[in-house]
This record gives sequence, C-alpha cells and structure tokens, in this order.
Amino acid sequence: MKEELFKEIRGRLLERLEMAGERTDEEIRTLIDELVLDATRRSAWSVEEKAAIGQELFYSVRKLDVLQELLDDETVTEIMVNGPARIFIERGGKITAWNKKFTSREKLEDVIQQIVGRCNRVVNEASPIVDARLENGDRVNVVLPPIALNGPILTIRRFPKHPMTMEELLWRNSLTKECADFLEATVKARYSMVIGGGTGSGKTTFLGALCNYIPREERIITIEDNAELQIPCLPNLVSLEARTGNREGNVQVTIRDLIRSALRMRPSRIIVGEVRGGELFDALVAFNSGHTGSLLTAHANSSRDMVSRLETMMLMGMELPLGAIRRQIASGVELLLHLGRQRDGSRKLLEVTEVADCREGEIRLRPLFMREKEELEQVGDLYHREKLENAKEGL
Repeated sequence: MKEELFKEIRGRLLERLEMAGERTDEEIRTLIDELVLDATRRSAWSVEEKAAIGQELFYSVRKLDVLQELLDDETVTEIMVNGPARIFIERGGKITAWNKKFTSREKLEDVIQQIVGRCNRVVNEASPIVDARLENGDRVNVVLPPIALNGPILTIRRFPKHPMTMEELLWRNSLTKECADFLEATVKARYSMVIGGGTGSGKTTFLGALCNYIPREERIITIEDNAELQIPCLPNLVSLEARTGNREGNVQVTIRDLIRSALRMRPSRIIVGEVRGGELFDALVAFNSGHTGSLLTAHANSSRDMVSRLETMMLMGMELPLGAIRRQIASGVELLLHLGRQRDGSRKLLEVTEVADCREGEIRLRPLFMREKEELEQVGDLYHREKLENAKEGL
C-alpha cells in the first residue's frame, strides 16, 4: 500500500516539477509536503511516517534515491549495490546487508546515469564499465548488463569529508610516532616514495596524510584516474584527471599523457594517484630528471612484491633489458611503504623499506620499519642519508 502511494505521489511530483521548471531544494521540499499531506489526508499515517515518505521522495528526485541515506552516514565506508534489490554496506571494516532497496531497476539506472553524467562520462550497453566519482570525491565504479548478469552493479568507495591527518593515523595506531617523524623528515628532504598495498588498504588516505609534510612553497601536480586526493594544505596545487574516450567525441587522455604534460608545468613534485602499467616508465623519468620527492601508489602484497610489480609495469611501458629497468627503479625510487588491511578492518602501515641499490642485476632492499604482530618497530637505519643531512644543514 505504501509503495503504491509513494509511486502515485512521485508521479504527481514529477509532473509538477516538469511544468514548473527549475526549483530550489526548499521549494521542492514544500511541494512534497503539500502532496504528501493531500495524499494521506484520509489515512491514519503518523507524523513520522509522513516525514519519512517526504524525505524518500526528495531523495528520489534531487539526490541519489535510496542511497542518499547511506551517503549522509559518515560511518559507512563502502556501498555495494548488486542490482536493485540487494544492497550491502561496510561499516568499521565489516560488510552487512542493508534492509532497503530500489523500488525498480529503472530507478537504479537513473541514479547511475545521474552520477556518470555529472562526471562527463558515458556508460551503456556498448560501454558497460565506467569509473566515476561523486561531487564530494567518493569513488564510483559501474558495471552494466550484459557484462553484469544480476543487474546494474554500483560500487561507491567513501572518503572522509575531512582529509585524514598523520595525527589521526597515529591515534588509530596505523603507525608509530617514531616512524611518523622519520617519514616527515624524508618527505621534507625530498626522498621519492612508492606507497603500496592491496585494495582498500588505505593507500590514498596515507598518501594524502604524507602530503601534509610537503613544504607550502612548493608547486605540486597531482595525477589520478579519478580525482580523490584531498590536499587543502598546499596552496600551489594543480589536480589533473585522466579521461576515457567515447563515441560522443571525447578524446582519451591517459595518465601517461598527463605525466608528460605535467613535466612542462614547472612542478616541484609530481604525485601519481595510482600506477597500473606503462605510465610508471614516464613517472620514473620524472623522478630521475630533477623531480625528486615525488610520490605514487600501486597495488602490491609486500615491499618485495612491489619491486616485481614495478619491473612488470616498466616492461609494459618500454622494451628495455631487465637490468636497465632495475637500475632505473633503483635510481628513481628511494623508499617503499607497504600498507595492509587487518582482520578487524583497520588499515595499518606494515613496512617501510629502503631501496639500497642495484648490484649484480638485482635490486637490494633494506628493511627500516616492520610490523611484528601489533607493533611497528624500527629494524634498520637509513643507508642513503645524504639528503637528510643536507636538509638539516639547510642545503
């Protein structure tokens, strides 16, 4: 009964909105209140029930329908929509089913097109997969039928409204004060770093926190597939975002294109949100051509695994002998930071490793900090200390 009444009121609301043209949120809320009161005049609905259906109507025409309630809840870190009738959420690292659903597949498809359209992206049966973002920076992935067999799939990775600071990460025991002080010193001394970890391990969050250590007078260029980094502390900041090509005439702009362009924009450092392939070659060219202190993230299972991943990505970008690739990595990357997701859902820094050198065709690593059980402990000292010493002397 209530679902039928909702559809009836929503139909009347859409008719009124189409005739009236552009309206403010406040005007739409007033119109919804009038329609709800008129439709429920002869019913025994409580004030709470009328308010709930009014809110649901507003979300359906102005926001992201049934998902808006989740987007307004800061404790929700992931939203997973497996077709219109099955929605799962993540809170505190735990995934649970949500008790609400879309009333139809069409409503879910409307929400998807609304999200994608705002990012100037296209998703349809011909191009059924797209990455996008919400206006607040939350990451969105969409997969449509016929690729997705159980209906439109929508996944939203939430990001905190306020960027995570290193102080908050310390409070969460993501790392120790000793390690944070070391990272602050090496970032300011312009050590180039790669931040690795699995999906959902907190790479982007940690990268944003590290960027707080960059001196304010530097010019920073960030490059991402989907703009997610929040670095309000840096005044001279340029954010670049890749773009996929489509039939509507948008020309593809890749991460490689953006890195090459960034080199002509007088950057002090370049920050690449995530490397997945041949763009690593261009990034390391930048690292080795005066843009020291640059940062990037990549998927890996450990610091040692990161080296193998970097080698593979370099081979995707340029046909070079493996020995030459390893020398390029060893000269461009100085520190490897590895993060992981724990069983309780928390995200922690697990390793800090120095890329010592490349000898006899092999990259040698020196562990500096390792997490044993629950504690992150220092297990070695930095070998290449020249930049640190120069930074202390003001050189």
